[in-house]
Parts: sequence; structure tokens; C-alpha cells
Amino acid sequence: MSWLDPAPFLRGVGWRDGDRVIRADPADLTRLPWDIAERAALPIGVRLEFVSDDAYALEIRYRAGVPEPGDPLSELAHGFALWEDERHLGDTFGEPARERSVRIELPASAGPFTVHLPEAHAPVILGLRPVGGTVAPAPARPRWVVHGDSITEGWWSTRPAHSWPAVAGRALGLDTVNLGYAGAARGELVTAAQVAALPADLLTLAFGTNCWSEVPYSAPLLYETVRAFLALVREGHPATPLLLLSPVLRPAAEHTRNALGATLAELRTAMEEAVRDSVAAGDERLLLLPGRGLLRAEHLVDGLHPDDSGHVLMAEAVTAALRGTRTVPPSVVPAGRLVPVRPGGSPATGPHGCPRTG
Repeated sequence: MSWLDPAPFLRGVGWRDGDRVIRADPADLTRLPWDIAERAALPIGVRLEFVSDDAYALEIRYRAGVPEPGDPLSELAHGFALWEDERHLGDTFGEPARERSVRIELPASAGPFTVHLPEAHAPVILGLRPVGGTVAPAPARPRWVVHGDSITEGWWSTRPAHSWPAVAGRALGLDTVNLGYAGAARGELVTAAQVAALPADLLTLAFGTNCWSEVPYSAPLLYETVRAFLALVREGHPATPLLLLSPVLRPAAEHTRNALGATLAELRTAMEEAVRDSVAAGDERLLLLPGRGLLRAEHLVDGLHPDDSGHVLMAEAVTAALRGTRTVPPSVVPAGRLVPVRPGGSPATGPHGCPRTG
């Protein structure tokens, strides 16, 4: 059988740049800080979703960058994780190569199946080929666009499928589009305009910790930034349900003042006040999830990024906040969806992006 076009099977797609999936508007990259443009080139959260008719394997052809000797990413193999609904069925690994194919064995069922793709080395899927039967794209799900920093990107989760947006998206039956930018996500208004232009049935914003460190904000500045960010997003999504998750615990920053005199606790309060004031001003589709109490210090690998158990706790909190509220209609989040499963996996191997704080 000839290779199938992968485009109809791909999920978690923000934008396309030729045959690449990228996570920022390729026509608007020059207005973004360089670190966002750099992180946007990685296909974080991109997946293949399909149903099978008697296929017992799926071949995936792809190309990827090959790291130079000594590159810290050179030891990261390409891992393709197969899931059926909320069950992890196994992983298939391959070495980085300019172009190669991997074969994933399928169980004797119709699916729907999800293949969580590798993220390091920015792989590009070139084609799919079933073995012994046929495959078709899985039915479309409501689109959930999630913007945040490295915690949203999934740092220190052991697999892409274990990040909190991935776990919550599976539980809620959503097509999660991950716009997490490690080291960035500081309330950039260009990002707000790009989010406004993306099709979405549901939105979540989860930034703020890098406003304490990477680019320091004062509390009044962050309050006004959040109000402006929300206003720009509402230009494109006037009635789309939107959840803002304020920063989770960061012990070293909670009561330590940054260069502009703000603690993370004060910045968190400013963000939450901005949401409450926006709701009071008439934004009835805006929800707030305070992040401070979601994690404890033992859930943080490095004092900042959660481990798998921390990602699950965040996913459970987000799932509970989005389910069962009049703000989010049942057509987007059905009330009967199960709570997130707690994924298994190998011991932590570090973030699946570049080693960088934020």
C-alpha cells in the first residue's frame, strides 16, 4: 500500500509551515521574542489519531534533525507512545535520523488509537502506511488551546503523554493544542493576538512564573498585562470558555522579591485579581483556577517543574474546573467523562525539550 498523507491524522496542530507543524504563526514570527519562536519549532503535544479496520501494524515515515556529537539531546531516542482511549499500550523507540520509518504493532481492535510523537529533534511526519488492513482518521474532537510556560510544555514529565495538558485532554475528550513555551510565556501580547486567531472551542492560560524571574514584572504591571492579554484573546474568542490557571508553587520565589520588588505570591494575586475584575466587567465565560494549592514541594523535581504525579494533580484540578460548570457547555466537555487516569512509565529521564529553566 502507498504512503498516506499524514495531515488528516494529525492532532494538536496549531499552525502549519509547509509540512511542519509549528506552535506559533509562521507569518508572524518576527514580532515574537526569539525564545518563543525557537520553542514553537518543536512539535510539543502533536499526535496521530486513527481508527483501524483489521490493521495489525502502522508504519510511520518521518524526518528529523540529527544532533551533533556532544549535543545534550544526542542521547534522546525517538519514542512513539501508543494509546487506546486512556490506556497506554506501549512505546516504540528509534534513533534520530534524517529520514526513517518505525513500525508500531496494533492490537486486534478498532481503536480509536493515539500515537504521541517524539518532540526532541523536531520530527516531521511524512507518511503513514497500515499493515494488513486500513486506517482512517479518528473523529474530530473539540479543540482546546492551552498557552503557558515550560510546565505547560511538559517539562520533567517522563513522556509527552504525561504532561498535564495531555492527561487532562484525554480525560475530557479534547484535541489539546499545546502552546507551552519553556523559558517564555510572560504575557506577550503578540501571543494573545495569535491565540485569538486560532480556532478553539476551549481556552486555557497558565503563565506567570517567568514573570517573576526571566523578565521581572511588578504586580501592577502583571495585572494590566493580564487584563490586556484577555482583552486581545476576546477579540477573536468573545464567547469561548476560558480558564486561567495562576502559577503553581515555586518555593524559592513565593516570598523572595524580584528586580522590580514583587514576590511570586504577589504576582499570583495580581493575576487572580485581573481575572476577577474581568468577570465583574462582564466576561461571563472566564474561569479562574488558583494554582498555589495544587502542588506541594515534594511534587517538584527541581523546585519549579512537577514530576509525573504533579502533572496528574494539575490535570485533575483543571479537569474538575472545566467539568460540570455552566461556563463550559456539555458539547465541549461532557459531564460524564472519567477523571484522568494516572499514567505509568519509566523513571524520570528529564524534560523532553532542551535543558533550560522556565
